[in-house]
Amino acid sequence: MSVPQYRKAAALALVAGLGLSLTACSTKSDDDGGTDAAGKVTITVDCQPVGAQKELLANWNADVAEFQKQNPDITIKSVSVGEQCNNPPDFTARLAGGTMTDVFYGYMTDLQQVLDSGQAMDITQYATKDTIPTWDSVDPALKEVFTEEGKLYAVPVKNYSMGLVYNKALFKKAGLDPEAPPKTWAEVRAAAKKIAGTGGGVAGYSEYSAGNTGGWHFTALNYSQGGKILSEDGKKAEFNNAQGKQVLQNLKDMRYGDDSMGSRQLLQWGDLLTNAGAGKVGMFIGAPDATQAIVSQFQGKYEDWAMGPMPGQDGPAKGTLGGGEGYFFKKDLTPEQVKAGLKWIAYQKLTPGKGQLDYVRAKPQNYPVGLPQPLLFTNGSEAQKQELELRKANANVDTANFKAFEDNPVPIVGEPRNAQAIYAVLDSAMSGVLTNPNANIDSLLKTAETKVNQLQAAGS
Repeated sequence: MSVPQYRKAAALALVAGLGLSLTACSTKSDDDGGTDAAGKVTITVDCQPVGAQKELLANWNADVAEFQKQNPDITIKSVSVGEQCNNPPDFTARLAGGTMTDVFYGYMTDLQQVLDSGQAMDITQYATKDTIPTWDSVDPALKEVFTEEGKLYAVPVKNYSMGLVYNKALFKKAGLDPEAPPKTWAEVRAAAKKIAGTGGGVAGYSEYSAGNTGGWHFTALNYSQGGKILSEDGKKAEFNNAQGKQVLQNLKDMRYGDDSMGSRQLLQWGDLLTNAGAGKVGMFIGAPDATQAIVSQFQGKYEDWAMGPMPGQDGPAKGTLGGGEGYFFKKDLTPEQVKAGLKWIAYQKLTPGKGQLDYVRAKPQNYPVGLPQPLLFTNGSEAQKQELELRKANANVDTANFKAFEDNPVPIVGEPRNAQAIYAVLDSAMSGVLTNPNANIDSLLKTAETKVNQLQAAGS
């Protein structure tokens, strides 16, 4: 993806899904799709719920049944890919191996590697109101993220921006005001120390440092400092500077100066949220739907969690990271398969009252309705009005828990070009400062800078 496109991605607002709801009807990823002699179309799709997501599984089955009832000439076959949808290296491996499904999920940061692999189709001519009735309402900035040289390669289904997620119960236990989350990194440090001081193995502040998630969060923290990851032309690293050093110094101070981040490090996505669900994490940075995952997948409680804006160094944050997800279409699909896939995505992801936006169904289930998201649709569009009305009418969480986040918006900055490869490099800087009390911050950043410069040179 070009640098200008990442600038346009900064227009992203927040969006959640009520889950990555696909269940395994098959374990194959090839030769399951096609159009038969009678004109019936079969497509394979990936990203099923994992773990104990029984309600999501039931919801998906119901959605497939209803969709196929409405479209008797289309058969949906979903393929289990385990944790692929939460694990960027697994996605890259499947992409390299050519084992993607007909309709496959990827992050906004995946466009470049998908294009480089030659695995995706140009779906521009097929993405219309005929296949996706709400298409004209979908935010143009989201479409642009999946567009290269005027060609659309994926349909956006989720986007987000980050803030400070915190445990209100632990705040109260530590004598902190749960209605006043920290606004600066100095305040985060002070609060983390008090929370960790309550004992019981609680981390006052927790952070990722493996599986590309460390680099992802380094980027978010760097944006809060007003920093960048790449130069304007996208050719060189631009984080080995005062802002990047401050990011690592803040973490080192909490990890070793205060012992407020817990002893276990090298955490990936599920590791941190498992600890959070168990009530062992006071704060971390994340999107609003992180609270959904804590509850639906990791046995946490809605009432324990709230959000504030991304902290800044000495005042309001100068930026926060935004990104998201979409569905690509595998090369060489027939026009009928592409249209079938788009109709399915429209039903499951982009129709108020259906699929991930079926708030009436979700309200009594173990999934939050009322989070300050999603904003998939352009403000003021008919689909946006319908989604917002349904969300408000069926809210099952205390929306006041997100008031500080909503009332203090931070400028959203898109992810860098070649993001996942860069994140993998930056994992080492994050893991280095969180596992070695004698880590040299200058050396960690210099090493990462050299590797990122090599990556960008190779890809230019």
